[in-house]
Amino acid sequence: MGDAIAELIGIVGSDHVSTGKQINPDDTHDEALSTAGTTPVAVVRPANTAEVAAIVAWAVEHRTALTARGSGTGLAGGCDPVDGGVVVSFERMNRIVEIDTANHVAVVEPGVTLAELDAALLPHGLVYPVFPGEQSASLGGNVATNAGGMRAVKYGVTRHHVLGLEAVLGSGDVIRTGGRFVKATSGYDLTQLIVGSEGTLALVTEAFLRLHPRPPFAATVLAPFATVRQIGDAVPHLIRSGIAPLLVEYIDLVSMAGITANAGIELGIPDRLREQAHAYLVVVVEGHHQARLDEDVAALGELLADRDALDVFVLPHSAGSQLVEAREKAFWAAKAAGADDIVDVVVPRASLPAYLDTVGGLAAATGSLVVGCGHAGDGNVHLSVWQGDPEVRHRLLSDIVGAGLELGGAVSGEHGIGTEKKAFFERFEDPVKVEVMRRIKAVFDPVGILNPGTVFD
Repeated sequence: MGDAIAELIGIVGSDHVSTGKQINPDDTHDEALSTAGTTPVAVVRPANTAEVAAIVAWAVEHRTALTARGSGTGLAGGCDPVDGGVVVSFERMNRIVEIDTANHVAVVEPGVTLAELDAALLPHGLVYPVFPGEQSASLGGNVATNAGGMRAVKYGVTRHHVLGLEAVLGSGDVIRTGGRFVKATSGYDLTQLIVGSEGTLALVTEAFLRLHPRPPFAATVLAPFATVRQIGDAVPHLIRSGIAPLLVEYIDLVSMAGITANAGIELGIPDRLREQAHAYLVVVVEGHHQARLDEDVAALGELLADRDALDVFVLPHSAGSQLVEAREKAFWAAKAAGADDIVDVVVPRASLPAYLDTVGGLAAATGSLVVGCGHAGDGNVHLSVWQGDPEVRHRLLSDIVGAGLELGGAVSGEHGIGTEKKAFFERFEDPVKVEVMRRIKAVFDPVGILNPGTVFD
């Protein structure tokens, strides 16, 4: 492909095309535990939309697969390159184009990270409230996977905050969707079609993001419970209480021990409670007025005590922040401990206790260790799986996913399908719906060059 690579160099410059041994190993995979990655023919780093459109036109001409890459923090193989394909890395397209304080909108390029945007918004008293757990993640990747995170129980997920996009279709055409407004009934909502499409429909080059006032006060409440089922029973009462928590997380006994040890946190829970507790509920409440926040925390404590919490602790600010940060990094703790795979099935939140009971039975029947934590407020379960036999593990994962769907859930709550969960997606999803998705992809990407093999074959 010497001549073809020369054409790519002509588009972005020789300093921004890597081939062979020049390719960074990080560009060959994301953080999925079950994939080794693939070395692409080239990694190309465009600087603007015009260059992205030219790269897509080049790929159409040469019938070469393109895989979009942000920070590579995904957990489903969604930005793993295709053999013989090219990675389009957005690391150079990392400008915060504008912070529109009047309309509460940020305009960003796809390579901007969550940490960079949050730091820029802090002086304005604003926040982009989607925190999927890894602040080095890029906004382009968040849009591609419809990232969620712990704050989704209050603020929703990425699609609730993307007002518009600029994107390059698989034909090389550039489209702009939506804008600086929060509602429209003007034709099909192409913005929301692209959000969550995992780079299979278009390459996003700019995003209009909805912002919110940043509450100055917050409190973290920790409640140990004797069982996860008791937590599951308490959560619906919490959600309908009117307290409007920022996050509602459950952490099982093994995971709590792992994440606190990994982060070096001592929460000061008495020994007698640690011996009784098999799961913990972490609730963060925020507000614009300290007095009102104090009232909500007091009401929350009473509610949890009435719902069988062994005790209720309001953590000091530093300890609360450390625990939330440690929970956000639970994946890294599981990876360091040698987990073989992870699951992010979502079920209706009232079904969480029944689902976890079923998962426990499946783990025991296969001699596997399955532990985890999750967004109890929205039913998104994060499980780490230890099972060294690949065949047994595949059957176990399939059964875990199937059990979630039987309760009215979905294969993935926030990590996406990528390449690693498409077998489960195609097995359990409605084939009519999958066929409609294939037809939509054919319209957006007529030659099939955008992230082929992701979501479905």
